[in-house]
Amino acid sequence: MNITSGWMTVSLQWYGDTGAESSRRLCPISSILVNRYGSRPVVMFGGLLCGIGMVSAAFCTSIMQLYICVGFITGLGLALNLQPSVIMIGKYFLKRRPIANGLAMAGSPVMLCTLAPLNQFLFDSFGWRGSFLILGAILLNCCVAGALFRPIGPGTASVKTQVTKEGKGALKQEVTEDAMEISSPTNLPVENKTEEEEDRDCCEKINQYLDFSLFKHRGFLIYLIGNVLMFLGFFAPIIFLAPYAKHIGIDEYSAAFLLSILAIVDIVARPTTGIIANSKWVRPRIQYFFSFSIAFNGTCHLLCPLASSYTGLVVYSVFFGLAFGMVCAMLFETLMDLVGAARFTSAVGLVTIAECCTILLGPPIGGMLIDTFGDYKYMFVKCGLVMVLAGTFLFIMNYYNYRVLAKEEKERKAKEEDPKTVRTENEGKKNWIKETTQDGPELEPLREEQAGPKKEVNGISEV
Repeated sequence: MNITSGWMTVSLQWYGDTGAESSRRLCPISSILVNRYGSRPVVMFGGLLCGIGMVSAAFCTSIMQLYICVGFITGLGLALNLQPSVIMIGKYFLKRRPIANGLAMAGSPVMLCTLAPLNQFLFDSFGWRGSFLILGAILLNCCVAGALFRPIGPGTASVKTQVTKEGKGALKQEVTEDAMEISSPTNLPVENKTEEEEDRDCCEKINQYLDFSLFKHRGFLIYLIGNVLMFLGFFAPIIFLAPYAKHIGIDEYSAAFLLSILAIVDIVARPTTGIIANSKWVRPRIQYFFSFSIAFNGTCHLLCPLASSYTGLVVYSVFFGLAFGMVCAMLFETLMDLVGAARFTSAVGLVTIAECCTILLGPPIGGMLIDTFGDYKYMFVKCGLVMVLAGTFLFIMNYYNYRVLAKEEKERKAKEEDPKTVRTENEGKKNWIKETTQDGPELEPLREEQAGPKKEVNGISEV
């Protein structure tokens, strides 16, 4: 019972923020559902799962059952709430998107600031079972928030779908008429082409839910590697901040108040970071700003072992809250900047597939260092070194990426200005049209039909 009580005290203190962030490992499921059904029903269903998971946790009798109810069911519900909310920002905003992201992400520290001392009070007054029941009732309000998500342009989507379907019907009729006019020996290439189209249609259906072509995107791969390394030391300091304070002799309520201080600074830091990132000096090179915030976060952890008193931990919490807010405010904005809003849904899902291992391994590795050496400072040093390394990697690779992009853009402009190149391209285009005509008119409707569904998918995903 003592082990359960101790675990519950710690988990209730950091659950308000890290629970939502750690649920990112389940975001691939959210990506598929958002692409299929839209943001509103996914958020409402996620809120229902959150409430069910927390209420069920109140009736658990073992740690394993708590892992299932809180870690899996509630984590899945939080994942279904997090990603659609960020996707809606990308659809509604473009010019001031960094500010919108910073304001939206400020909701997480608001809950951390409110719930850190409240959870301690609920635990002392109602026990851990009663605390889970109350938290479940609070999380059910996510269903109400999801109901307020207004889809964009439903009329436009229906019109586009209707027009595309009519075009597909006309193309199919054309193919049938052309096939009847052609003799049977010539039909063999058409059958082979149809089989190839079926394979392509299968790949296109998969890419509707998760766009795996992002793994050919240079900027996306740089972002992915840097974030996978960063998350190895991102969450552990928050989890062990209150236990570290108790370890050096600070009472429970003062230790919990450190998280409130961190959250208050975080509330201010996120929208402020969004305003700075939206400025004309920073936004064109926002990847550098993101790299700096990660390295600054790691530097704070490296200096944390020097704080041996409550005043020192308060100073650490202030700077940690600032650095944490900077990273969270730009975490999704930098990904949107790289891949665009249209591919952002798939990008988040693919990123979280790779990040889930380091998200899960980071806190246990920190706990293992604490158990091995009997001191918290090794955990903070490990997290600091990892994050400084991740920030340095992102800074260097983004510098390389910007240089390559500038070179490619310069080559593209030179190619457009060169008349010989333009003439060669026009000749190649004419030759291609000539070859297409020689292949037979029966293949042309099939090519157009293949292009039709693709436009339809992109049109719907844009809505």
